[in-house]
Amino acid sequence: MIRFLEILSFLFTWGYTFLFFWIIKTFLALRENWLIKIVAFFLCGYLADFIIYSNDLDSLLGAMALFFVYVLIFYRGTLMEKISVLLVFYPALIAINYLMLDIGSRLFFAVTGATYEETLQSSKLMLISTAMHTISLLMRLLFWIGAWLILRKFLSKIASRLDMRMWLIVDMLMLASFVAIFTIIYFMPEDTAIVYPICLASIFSSFGCMYLASYICDAMQTAYHAQELEMQRNYYKDRIRDEERVRSIYHDMKNHLLLLQAQAGNGQEVQDSIQELKEQIQEYENYYRTGNEFLDIMIRDKAKIAQEKKIDFSAVISFESGAFLEPLDISTIFGNALDNAIEASEKLPEDSRMITVKAERVRDMLLITIENNILPGTKITEKTTKTDRFIHGFGLSNIKSAVGKYGGQCSIKSENSKFMLKIIVPVP
Repeated sequence: MIRFLEILSFLFTWGYTFLFFWIIKTFLALRENWLIKIVAFFLCGYLADFIIYSNDLDSLLGAMALFFVYVLIFYRGTLMEKISVLLVFYPALIAINYLMLDIGSRLFFAVTGATYEETLQSSKLMLISTAMHTISLLMRLLFWIGAWLILRKFLSKIASRLDMRMWLIVDMLMLASFVAIFTIIYFMPEDTAIVYPICLASIFSSFGCMYLASYICDAMQTAYHAQELEMQRNYYKDRIRDEERVRSIYHDMKNHLLLLQAQAGNGQEVQDSIQELKEQIQEYENYYRTGNEFLDIMIRDKAKIAQEKKIDFSAVISFESGAFLEPLDISTIFGNALDNAIEASEKLPEDSRMITVKAERVRDMLLITIENNILPGTKITEKTTKTDRFIHGFGLSNIKSAVGKYGGQCSIKSENSKFMLKIIVPVP
């Protein structure tokens, strides 16, 4: 019977390992190499079953260090994302493992009244001990099955949509739970049952933060969709208004030309009339047609802002091949890049302000280049020069994150008082 229970314990342990491994894999992508994936799975078995003892700093720090090194080596993503995995899953992991070990042993000694030495000498007590241990493993497995059923629709959404600012918010929220579970287990009071509510609170805090992050993602997505619809509405309203203006201009063209002929004797008046006519037509010619309606709207708006700030703005964009990019990512890439370029241009004399945007497909790659003049000696940095760093400090980081979703690369360089952002994205 003991042998049968040991087999069940083995199956429950590796079932739990697979589930924990799958949850982390859904949250943060594994490295591509299959050998690395296999090694990662078996190491996860040791990590997931790590035994936590009260008042034992070595086991607490060991579990934390092993978890972080494990995520650092075997998973892709930024350092911030990997720290987030540690802060989210470490409290739940040690809380569950501690509760399983402590509650199981408490129940055994409370039911049998036996000592540890008596248990080793009695086959009946060993059977009861093994049975209770197997039940503990089953309860742990059922807990993580429930956690997976609740969290599965949130995990991948969080990893793919959160930007750096939102990771910081999640991490700050999780830090309290992280510190609480670590501290209470290390400084264990005499009545260890006091620890149970804190362990449960840490578990629910971990999962609650995942739900909160998912909710934030949905709210951001909804806000961006609303913004996109508003931009499209304004775009089409402007198009209709300008089309009507152009029709009016062409309708009056004959009358303008007759008037110019009648005024041929007055050269200055003729030149003024011609210049006014050119300005009216130029407003219509300033539309950029990129092959992507959403990008048309964005380029038009940024070009208008650049014009107001006396910046020479030019765009040569063929973006039909960029249809696979989500509008939110197009907004992140071009919006942040052009905002940074406009901000840098404002610091220059008016005759030096220049922004050039190019995008085209080159074989199986989508190549995007954004170039602008900068002050001589300007240092390249991914942080903003503005005082409100929390709002503006993640432009380039968010661009890299958006490009990375599609397996692309992003590079920046500065030479001869020019700044260039170059983005390469493989076309699926």
